[in-house]
Amino acid sequence: MATLSYWQSGRSRPERRDSLTAVALLEEVLEVPVGTLSASLGPPRPRGRWLSTVPDRPDVAAYWPRPGAVEAAVREVDIHWDERLTRISQHDRVFIGADRGERSYHSRQVLRAEADGPDRWVVIMHLDEHDRPLPDIWPLRHCSLGRTVRRPEDGLLVAELLFDRPLRKGETVITEHELVNVAPYPPATNYERKFRLPVREFVLELCFDPDVLPATCTAFSQLDDGAEQTRVVDVAPEVHDVVLNFGPGRHGFRWTWV
Repeated sequence: MATLSYWQSGRSRPERRDSLTAVALLEEVLEVPVGTLSASLGPPRPRGRWLSTVPDRPDVAAYWPRPGAVEAAVREVDIHWDERLTRISQHDRVFIGADRGERSYHSRQVLRAEADGPDRWVVIMHLDEHDRPLPDIWPLRHCSLGRTVRRPEDGLLVAELLFDRPLRKGETVITEHELVNVAPYPPATNYERKFRLPVREFVLELCFDPDVLPATCTAFSQLDDGAEQTRVVDVAPEVHDVVLNFGPGRHGFRWTWV
């Protein structure tokens, strides 16, 4: 009872594995939905070396064209574990059809837990054309779909990818998911990924129809508030780029058609 009193007063909080298990049992006793109490805890407080190594992080909406719309959408999901997950690798494949429309996006990522407890990753997708249908999201490996926020008027899709189980500190997880557009497809002229948190490796592939290739293709990068760097790349049915130890910032391709 003393422990519960400390938790309630804020003098201490459940962070260790045994304490988190107790919170889950308490949810059963109170007959509330699973995750109701644990979702309100927030990430563990920084301790020891973690306290000295966490730099200032950009806001979750820092690199989006309409930050207010993104902030409103992510309030409906749980993003509090983001800063306790290191993104070791991110591999995106973008598929463009013969009609020059964006057909689908396949993403594979490797994440490592820096504390006990992370159980989800939040995906944010934005379409430049707000008059096109938002894509459907399909979990493929080691994740399932949690809460989803669809705001077509803002071109925004926000979704939780729930891991098979909560991670322990030092554990890694490989997740894969796919975003599939429906007709009328968004016109394909660019793709970028925004990194609020650093990534060890980012691989980006563009997959064009072999019979309908773009006229030009340019890779671009922008670190935090720095100047954008660009590089012209050769046009081919498959184009890729790799960046290491990247972020915070944005990296992607833009291309033109004849």
